[in-house]
Amino acid sequence: MGVGMNASGVATAVVEQARDGRFGEIATRFSPELRAAVSAAALEAGWAAQIGEHGPVTALGEPVAEPAGPGLTRVQVPVVCSRGAFLVVMSVDATGTVAGLRLAAATGWTKPSYVDETMFGERDVVLSAEPHSVPGTLTVPRGEGPWPGVVLLSGGGIFDRDETAGPNKPLKDLAWGLASRGVAVLRFDKVTHAHPELATAPGFTMSAEYVPYAAAAVRLLQSQDNVDAARVFVAGHSMGGKVAPLVAIAEPSVAGLVLLAADAEPMQEAAVRVVRYLAAVDAKVEALVEPITRQAAAVADPALSPSAPGDGLLFGYPGSYWLELREYDPVATAASLAVPMFLLQGGRDYQVTVEDDLSRWRNGLAGPAVDFRVYPADDHEFFPGAGPSTPDSYQRPQHVDPAVVADLAEWLTR
Repeated sequence: MGVGMNASGVATAVVEQARDGRFGEIATRFSPELRAAVSAAALEAGWAAQIGEHGPVTALGEPVAEPAGPGLTRVQVPVVCSRGAFLVVMSVDATGTVAGLRLAAATGWTKPSYVDETMFGERDVVLSAEPHSVPGTLTVPRGEGPWPGVVLLSGGGIFDRDETAGPNKPLKDLAWGLASRGVAVLRFDKVTHAHPELATAPGFTMSAEYVPYAAAAVRLLQSQDNVDAARVFVAGHSMGGKVAPLVAIAEPSVAGLVLLAADAEPMQEAAVRVVRYLAAVDAKVEALVEPITRQAAAVADPALSPSAPGDGLLFGYPGSYWLELREYDPVATAASLAVPMFLLQGGRDYQVTVEDDLSRWRNGLAGPAVDFRVYPADDHEFFPGAGPSTPDSYQRPQHVDPAVVADLAEWLTR
């Protein structure tokens, strides 16, 4: 372990020196063989290329060390930038000499800088609800507690418990970030992830997709010895935020709601607005405007039958799904609840917007128990950035805004 810790310290120091432009000092750490193969100038050029692609360095991730052969430790250090991330991968020997170094693409999820894995433990759980069970993960701070708890709900679509999209896992960012700050977290695979056929099944609804499993998650979290059963909240992202008030009705012991980029605009109207926005930033999307508009009109048709199949309707959801959504008013439902609420919204979000959605929540919810916060630089996933947000930006490795994690932890532990 001593070698691994020493190697991690060396690797972190090397990356800090690169960030500060001290490439000559880095080369003094190289073995003779590496120095012959990689000059300080070559390293500087490679680093500059990464910064050109990903933007200025905003944070350094935690080093990950593993054995790499006799006397060598391989260490990866994530470098988080304003428009993505990359990895510095090193081989370090027992004397602290760097025997190998390369810059690599960060293709998978890396731990955010605000996570401290020594502060929590994690285990798999199963949530039982009729007619299916779903797997989940319980993340609990170390120590006696009792800790406040929160159940995380992912957005619309077939998502796993981390809300994995490309290399990013926003709900894992939140779970680990909150658990590092004294909040117990339970997240779970959506039933449509375990059973994708349900999404297009006759009679399926948003309530069936979320509510039984979220209520079971609340009860499981409340049953933990080191969780304060009176302080278990529900935090939903996007559609998960829209449905969260229904969870609080089904499970009245919910202590409060967190709505992260929760949509309030009728979903068929939002779909047309979004496809027109995307067509304006990418001409290839123009061909989708007409079919999406036609499907939205079919959803809004007063004659829509609950038995209508998803063919010809938005996202392939059946008529039963859309009829519930058409009749459901998330703002009025939330306003009927006597629980505190925290609504967070990204200013660069084109899917759920300050103008089209947050304005509805602001107009319908009032009082000292409701907090609103807008993060101007954040997109729909609460990834900070600049310029117009596009679907392509979600394919770069990113993390939930540290300010969002800090503000959410402060609100939950208040």
